[in-house]
Amino acid sequence: MNNAFSFSISSLKLDEHYNPSASTRITTNFANLARGEKRQQNLRNALTMINNRFNSLATWDNPKSDRYTVELEIVSVGMKINASSQESFPVIEILKTTVVDTETGQRIEGIVGNNFSSYVRDYDFSVVLPEFNKDKAQFSIPENYGVLHGNIFKAFVNSDTYSQHFSKQPVICLSVSSKNVYHRTGNIHPILGIEYQQDNPSLTDDYFGKMGLKVRYFMPANSVAPLAFYFHGDLLSDYSNVELISTISTMETFQKIYRPEIYNANSPAGLCYQPALNHQDHSLTVIEYDREERTRLATEQGKFTEEHFIKPNQAQLEQWSAQQAY
Repeated sequence: MNNAFSFSISSLKLDEHYNPSASTRITTNFANLARGEKRQQNLRNALTMINNRFNSLATWDNPKSDRYTVELEIVSVGMKINASSQESFPVIEILKTTVVDTETGQRIEGIVGNNFSSYVRDYDFSVVLPEFNKDKAQFSIPENYGVLHGNIFKAFVNSDTYSQHFSKQPVICLSVSSKNVYHRTGNIHPILGIEYQQDNPSLTDDYFGKMGLKVRYFMPANSVAPLAFYFHGDLLSDYSNVELISTISTMETFQKIYRPEIYNANSPAGLCYQPALNHQDHSLTVIEYDREERTRLATEQGKFTEEHFIKPNQAQLEQWSAQQAY
């Protein structure tokens, strides 16, 4: 990688006292929870949901379903364009889980990734795509769409900075696409649950593919819809049961809050399943969330990225991205 480009990591504990930093995308799942009058109650309730879900899946030697707690750490990644520069741009934000065994006091390293936030992704989805498809009769994708973002992510994961902090590759867990149909397979994993497959990759699948990540879809026990797991390597062999449960419990909780029509539906997905955000037969959590505001803020943050990161460094970024051989 060009020596002028470098990454730095900072971290912040996500608990009921969390306040988003100035560089955090305010559309990020956890940042959105930490706003408004009920911010502390929102965070406390979300963390309780995560712990309860973890214990419901970690059933061995856990008769009261209260043995484990999950601690969350927000990992913010800055990218410095020039070695002489004092400032870095916040390119990536992910979560790291740690599982605490309250019976033994053991702290078990979880998975890094989980949630995924990126100003550059906001730029791609909320600025580049709408502009490219403006006044077009049929939706299409511009050439090299998502390539810069993908190269930034891969460069970070392959960097010394990443290996110094994390021992395993990241796993990102997202909602399934409401535009696709998912079919149940005969494959059942003891932790991840029932596997689903789809006929055609979604736009998000293609986008994460440029980040070097594959995708599989699983619906864990007592879930009502499959989750999309983006990973590098072997999802089923590279991670322990505890690691996988930490991701499921964390990200399913967020999805119940932000996608209740899908993940808090009152009946589970069947053999053939198409998610729908207008599905009425669902329950709401007690946690407040403004989805329309989040969409508006994504556009604002995409324009911020264009102004402060893409345009000032465009030639240098394009040259660097073209040199990446992955």
